[in-house]
Amino acid sequence: MLHKVVSVQNTAADCFVCGADNPFGLHAKFYVLEDGDLAALVTFHPNHQSYPGRVHGGAISALLDEAAGRVIQIIEPDTWAVTGELTVRFLKPVPYGVPLKLRARVAENARRLFVGECRLYGPDGVLLASGAAKYVKMPVEKIAAFTPGTRDWMLRPSPDDPAGIDLPAWDEPAGKVRPGTD
Repeated sequence: MLHKVVSVQNTAADCFVCGADNPFGLHAKFYVLEDGDLAALVTFHPNHQSYPGRVHGGAISALLDEAAGRVIQIIEPDTWAVTGELTVRFLKPVPYGVPLKLRARVAENARRLFVGECRLYGPDGVLLASGAAKYVKMPVEKIAAFTPGTRDWMLRPSPDDPAGIDLPAWDEPAGKVRPGTD
């Protein structure tokens, strides 16, 4: 199902997941969808490898954590948070060198905590990994020494940003998959 992109989210310069200037990073781009969910586009590279042809679980976990954590800024633009707990399910081997899509949403939201959940899909729409994380909301100045609006956190639109992203619905069954199977 095609979901309209309503805005591009900020990225950092040196972040492993979204960092525009990090030569070893994922360079993920994050987009707000018209339904209030977050989408990301990412292509892992051989320097993110675990076994040949497969992405390292730590790199996958970092992507899922980043997406689930930043989705809160759609409904609370000035909210920042730190990860308290992260659960990841690896359903299929994640390949590098191919464009992947991710979808995230806020599952629970309270005054001091929220839960974000996300799913990583292959180019064919097959669910590769999923995650859920609990975050503690904190003022940005207690998390890091940076100033939003600078190269540390700024909007970096591109002519390649999509107008829409094709993603499965949340309620679409993922099918029965044994971890690590093809």
